[in-house]
Amino acid sequence: MKKSDSNKKKSVEFRLQAEPGKNIFVAGTFNNWNPIKMKQTDKGGGLYTITFHLPPGSHEYKFVVDDDWQIDSKNPETVQNAFGSMNSIVTL
Repeated sequence: MKKSDSNKKKSVEFRLQAEPGKNIFVAGTFNNWNPIKMKQTDKGGGLYTITFHLPPGSHEYKFVVDDDWQIDSKNPETVQNAFGSMNSIVTL
């Protein structure tokens, strides 16, 4: 995940390295936990990305890999959710 500066909303790129051909989505508080498909960006190498413009604050999220919900292993920031598992979190 990368963040860039702007006045109000911030551009946040979510990135996940996974096996090519997987169905990869991201879901979080910023999209009401509705999974949105990520695009494979490196011609078969397994890098999936998507960019959102998010307002300041904390945003929880998870990746969905072939129906398996998982935290972002590259982001050490996590928070426990209401179900007792963990969500990744990005703060802008």
